[in-house]
Amino acid sequence: MKTATVRELKLELSHKTDNELVELCLRLSKFKKENKELLTYLLYESIDEGGYITSVKENIDQEFSEINTTSYYFIKKNVRKILRNTKKFIRYSKKIETEVELLLYFCEVLKQMKPSYDRNTVLINLFDRQISIVKKKVSTMHEDLQYDYEQEIQVIQD
Repeated sequence: MKTATVRELKLELSHKTDNELVELCLRLSKFKKENKELLTYLLYESIDEGGYITSVKENIDQEFSEINTTSYYFIKKNVRKILRNTKKFIRYSKKIETEVELLLYFCEVLKQMKPSYDRNTVLINLFDRQISIVKKKVSTMHEDLQYDYEQEIQVIQD
């Protein structure tokens, strides 16, 4: 089966009635957890972006508290998983401010983690990569926001 392009899908969806669209959305939500999560974000969470950020931060905290710290191998695996989930939640929002907030929070929690991340090269590189991504995103923002976020970056890096 050949998958249709986004343009073709948009054109076809414009010809559907409201009831047909609702049925298609519900059917789509039954197949993958990510589809259901995105639909939940769009319907309930996108209204209150601050609340969404708070709930994702709580999720990050919970996942960090459950990390197996017996060896750096398990720590690396779990940290990568947490970062993957965080990026998934960022993709739902599509807002630069949300992305910067969540990545900064991830880096902050990673820095406070025991045992320290700075004893492992892979975790150091992961931390540095996320900070560089945040700096790149911040450079595209308004000057006032740039200043605020640059202050936070400096606090995290020190």
